[in-house]
Amino acid sequence: MTAHALKSTPLAASGMLLAACGGGGSDESGNGSGTSPEPAPTDAEAARFLGQAGFSASTETIAAVKTSGFANWLDSQLALPVQSVSRYEWMVSNGYAVEINRGNFTGADNAIWLKLISSPDPVRQRMTLALSEIFVVSMQGLPIEWRGLCIAYYADLLEKNAFGTYRQLLQEVTLNVGMGSYLNMLGNRKEDTRTGRVPDENYAREVMQLFSIGLVQLNTDGTPRLSNGQRIDSYSPQDISQLARVFTGWERDRVDATDYAHVTRPMKHNAANYQLGDKSVLGTAIPGSLSGPQALTLALDTLANHPNVGPFIGRQLIQRFTMSHPSPAYVGRVAAVFNNNGRGVRGDLKATLRAVLLDSEARATPTGNASGRLREPVQRFVQWGRTFGVTSTSGRWTIGDTSDPGNRLGQSPWRSPSVFNFFRPGYVPPGHELAANQITAPEFQLVNESTIAGYLNFMQSVIGSSTTNGDIKAAYAAELSLATDPPKLLAHLNFLLAADTIHPTTLSELSAAVATISASTATGPLNRVKAAILLVMAAPEYLIQK
Repeated sequence: MTAHALKSTPLAASGMLLAACGGGGSDESGNGSGTSPEPAPTDAEAARFLGQAGFSASTETIAAVKTSGFANWLDSQLALPVQSVSRYEWMVSNGYAVEINRGNFTGADNAIWLKLISSPDPVRQRMTLALSEIFVVSMQGLPIEWRGLCIAYYADLLEKNAFGTYRQLLQEVTLNVGMGSYLNMLGNRKEDTRTGRVPDENYAREVMQLFSIGLVQLNTDGTPRLSNGQRIDSYSPQDISQLARVFTGWERDRVDATDYAHVTRPMKHNAANYQLGDKSVLGTAIPGSLSGPQALTLALDTLANHPNVGPFIGRQLIQRFTMSHPSPAYVGRVAAVFNNNGRGVRGDLKATLRAVLLDSEARATPTGNASGRLREPVQRFVQWGRTFGVTSTSGRWTIGDTSDPGNRLGQSPWRSPSVFNFFRPGYVPPGHELAANQITAPEFQLVNESTIAGYLNFMQSVIGSSTTNGDIKAAYAAELSLATDPPKLLAHLNFLLAADTIHPTTLSELSAAVATISASTATGPLNRVKAAILLVMAAPEYLIQK
């Protein structure tokens, strides 16, 4: 996706308006492409890679990537264990596990932002965020006691399994009490012919549609399989009802209502509420002789081994890390690694992510309207925080809910409006050349007049001073040293934030705008730095991550 394509959108128009007036204020490596050993990356290539694999680049991480190469640097990140205290543990130790918070999310946003911005394992945090947008559990619709602790633990669960196997992740997601509450598997009971009650089908439907196989049968490269020119459904209403019968009998594993730690334990099975009898899911017989947990294991095995999973999950991971509209060949290479990591293991998420990031298309110089991706607002904000060493003066990370489209980001982590995430993976923006060429660009589903203005206003606020409560502080020492030379300052920010992708003409315009701010006053240099950062983060070439 090119900046040229973006310039036809309101987001670009708003960004350029701001610039105009801103001065006033399948081998085992996971590559699958059979390439020869990589040459040493340039500074810009290293910065681009760091922005794709994590959130941000620094002079230190750029030097590390240049020294070790993409693959070795990535392998060192993938080998890191889960870092620092968990979100759940942080909430408990900071006093959020108290009776007054039983029915609210107080502290959950804090714990989530803490990890996203300050945890020293950016690749794992980026993968955790990506998984949260596929295996969605949202604070918007989680009617469970101790819900703040519940969402924090669910984020920890995704983090723990980020580099594990898909099958284990599917198991833990399915039995998580937060997911059980969100999609109604918690308390799902067998049918009752007297009252007409039937097993709830919500989780059965969404685990197939969104978490595993998708709506239509796929080729290995992610293209739809066809019969007489028509797409073939991947499952039927009968499969949903049969799987719903499997997912009965699960309930909380807790001592009593004050037992907040139950949100960290898998749901337990109550055989009295389990739907007996033979079942059949996706052509696999699930005998009535199996217990509820045994039936669930067989059903999840059936889903995890379905041929759709590699291309379905692989394509979405590509979209979350490198490009919105990957080629079928790219999807096919990633799916091949998902199917077999080179050691006979299926669903190795570490190997799959490695394939996503090291693929020849991901590392090639981007060209054409289908390359790149629109940076989602949360990613932009986290990049700012990591680039400029943001800290919390209180230690509480009181950034809060950033969902408001009018004066915040229009997106907040773990606050999707529905199980379908903030944007659909197959979304094609209507009304311009992306639509004409049927190019998927999921993040554009968040773009409208309100979110454009809200993003710019919010970033102006946090860059210019701090968040509204005065808790979040950035460090601009390196940028202040360049404040007397606007072209050098803009070149520096272009490199760190946009991997040198902003066009020289745009940089010249931004430099001219920044130069109109006097540097001779006590506050002038800092005002120049703040304006320069904001203008870069509004530039079309920045907004499209190549």
